Amino acid sequence: MAAPLDVSGSSTEAVPEAATAGMGKAIQGRSLGQIAWLRLKRDKWALAGGVVIVVLVLLAVASMFLNAFGVLDPNTFHPELINATFGRPSGAFGGISLAHPLGVDPGQGRDLLSRILVGSQFSLLIAAGSTLLSVAIGVILGLVAGYFGGWVDGVISWLMNVFLAFPLLLFAIALTGVVQQSAFGLTGNTLHVLVLIFVIGFFNWPYIGRIVRGQTLSLREREFVDAARNLGARGGYILRHELLPNLLAPILVYATLLIPTNILFEAALSFLGVGLHPPTPSWGGMLSDAVTNGFYSTDPEYVLVSGLAIFITVMAFNLLGDGLRDALDPRAR
Repeated sequence: MAAPLDVSGSSTEAVPEAATAGMGKAIQGRSLGQIAWLRLKRDKWALAGGVVIVVLVLLAVASMFLNAFGVLDPNTFHPELINATFGRPSGAFGGISLAHPLGVDPGQGRDLLSRILVGSQFSLLIAAGSTLLSVAIGVILGLVAGYFGGWVDGVISWLMNVFLAFPLLLFAIALTGVVQQSAFGLTGNTLHVLVLIFVIGFFNWPYIGRIVRGQTLSLREREFVDAARNLGARGGYILRHELLPNLLAPILVYATLLIPTNILFEAALSFLGVGLHPPTPSWGGMLSDAVTNGFYSTDPEYVLVSGLAIFITVMAFNLLGDGLRDALDPRAR
C-alpha cells in the first residue's frame, strides 16, 4: 500500500532525536602536539622504548643516592665468592644469589648489579651532555648558514666538511690519553667526564648542522617568513620565532637517535682504555675487562650482563626515535 501524501504543503520532515543530540556541541580541534601524541600512542614499540628509558633514568638517579649512602658496593671485593681453582665465581650462573641478583665479576667478586647501576650514571650523563652540546652548536650554526647564505653559508659549510673529515676516534684517544690526572683545576672522574662530553659533543655537531641547514634553506622562502620580513622583523627574530619552532620536530628526532650513538662511542672509548679510570665502573670498561683478562671464556655471564645493558639502552632510544619521527611527520597517516 502506498504511503499517504502530505497534503499540508509543508516540506519539513521529522528529524530523529538521536541525530540532533550532539548538534549543540562545538567541534574541538586538535593541536599538532595532540595529533603527534595520538600517533605515538598507536606505536607500541615506541612506547615500550620510552618506558625503558624512563626506568633507566630513574634507576641511574636512584643509584646516585644509594651509592652516596653506601647501599651499593660497586668496588667492594668479595674474594670468598671466587673459585680459587678456576678463577670464576663460585656456584652456577656467575654466582647469582639473593645478595647478588646479577652475580659477581670474576677475579674480584664485585657485585655486578651495583656496577651496572653506577655505570649507567656515567653512560647516560656523558651521552646526554654530549648530545646537548652537539645539538646546541649544530642548530645555531645550521640556522645561521641556511638563513643568511652567501659567504656565511660558505664558511660554516667549510667548517662542517673539516669536522666531518676529522679522525674523531684517534683525536679522542689522544686527548683523553693526555689529560690523565688534572687540568683546568679539575681532577679525577669529573675531569674525564667533561673531557668525554667535550670530545664526543664538539666534534659531532656537523651531522645535525647539515640537517638543520637543509631544512632552513627550504623554509626561508616560505610565505610566513616573507610576511615576517615584510613587517620589519629582523634576522634574529625570524630565526628564533619563525624558523626554529618549525625545526623542533627533526631536532628532537635526531637528538633521540644521537644519544645511543654517543653511548656506544663512550663504551668504545672505555673499551679501549681511555674512558673512565678504574675502579669506577662503566659498561664499556666492563667489556674491556672481560676481553683483557679473558673473563669471556671463564664466565660468559659477565660479558652478557654488560653487553645487554648497552644493547637494551641503545635499542630503547632507537625505538623511541623512530616512533617520534613517524608521529611528528605531517605527511604520516
